[in-house]
Amino acid sequence: MLVLVIVPCPAAAAPVSVSFTEGVTHGFLVLRTVNGSLVAQGDLLQVSRGGGEVESRMVFRFKDGSVFNETVVFTQQRVFTMQSYRLVQRGPAFTEDTEIALERASGKYRVKTAARKDGRENVLDGTLELPPDVYNGMVVTVAKNLPKGARETVHVVAFTPAPRLIQLELAPAGEHKVLVGELAKTATHYVFKPKLGSWLKLFAKLLGRMPPDYHAWIIGDDVPAFARFEGPLYLGGPVWRIEQIAPRWPN
Repeated sequence: MLVLVIVPCPAAAAPVSVSFTEGVTHGFLVLRTVNGSLVAQGDLLQVSRGGGEVESRMVFRFKDGSVFNETVVFTQQRVFTMQSYRLVQRGPAFTEDTEIALERASGKYRVKTAARKDGRENVLDGTLELPPDVYNGMVVTVAKNLPKGARETVHVVAFTPAPRLIQLELAPAGEHKVLVGELAKTATHYVFKPKLGSWLKLFAKLLGRMPPDYHAWIIGDDVPAFARFEGPLYLGGPVWRIEQIAPRWPN
């Protein structure tokens, strides 16, 4: 759920240790503007696969017919390791249709875009050396496994559309009271901040491509739970809010 911008950087951080394993999950999600207007309905689907792999898929279906479909396959033997990543964005909610594929074992990537105006397609193929802490599509999962008060720096591959490896700092930014039904809980606010040097910040500003900070709220308790995410889903896109919703009975 992170779409970031431009800057290659050295691969230095270690993979994040597993404190809470992922498994079979079906969560119901909603995508809203920061003002609360409904944008899309969604699902978070997780299943265990052979070989110790977990497949996690987040899908949003927009009111205008657009679709966002992000799939990550990862392992969780002692540390989290992303094995493959897929992203499909189609429809008028996005500036262009996009299909992205990335494989850890081979380092191969493929990016296919189609312009909204004339449908002209552009395809990029190549290979990329991936450090062990690349976490496309699973940054919130990683944040749920950080010790209380800890910060971490990981990597993500940003497709702009060419791939760029960048560092992302995951930093706690305080605690907030939230309500689950009528029960008060405490959520830790995390800021996901792309790490840029001073001259790269200036360069990004000149290009009009300063990467925004992303925000996530994780409810602690004995077992952590996702509460909210805020950030754009695509380069230059609006800030949207992802939250869980509960099934309800019609009147």
